[in-house]
Amino acid sequence: MLVKHNNNSISNLTSAGQLAQGKMTLISSQTASASSSIDFTSGIDSTYPIYRFEFINIHLATDNGEWGVNFTTDGTNFNVPKTTTYFYANHFENDSSTALAYTTSRDLAQGTGTQQLAADVGTDNDQSTSGYMHLFNPSSTTFVKHFISNTNYSHSADITINAYVGGYGNTTSAITGVRFSAISGNIDSGTIKLYGIKGD
Repeated sequence: MLVKHNNNSISNLTSAGQLAQGKMTLISSQTASASSSIDFTSGIDSTYPIYRFEFINIHLATDNGEWGVNFTTDGTNFNVPKTTTYFYANHFENDSSTALAYTTSRDLAQGTGTQQLAADVGTDNDQSTSGYMHLFNPSSTTFVKHFISNTNYSHSADITINAYVGGYGNTTSAITGVRFSAISGNIDSGTIKLYGIKGD
């Protein structure tokens, strides 16, 4: 399809109008190596209305472990009260079963502990967790702090699971840091990238 702008082909354009600012800007990147957690305690401020964390091949050290998140408002205590929801779809590697399910056991209702983003993760050499989480307007001092996560991971029983987690940190204080951790054991390896996203 030929794209036109002011009746000229796009190859003849010399300038364009102001474009919407929706691009992602890389703020920082951290790589785990037998780490108990990965903390982002800088770069989360009022500069961006949306922050995106990308998890790349997170490999846990403990089989059937959980990958999770928590938040801080003071840079030290990761214990923000959270109300959340968790559902998932799965497919067994041997094609024996599939499911789409909501699970209350992984939800929090004003819980201050770590919110699971992936559960019962396998530790075979080829198993890992990848995905992302969006945190919205963490510097607001008016509203609670919404977040949404989507991960795909290799279950220890050779199942692919696509998990969706959403909720909010129930605080009107600014969130200044985010902690990702293996709820039991360490993070053997993997990378997390933090991006800021400008609005329109």
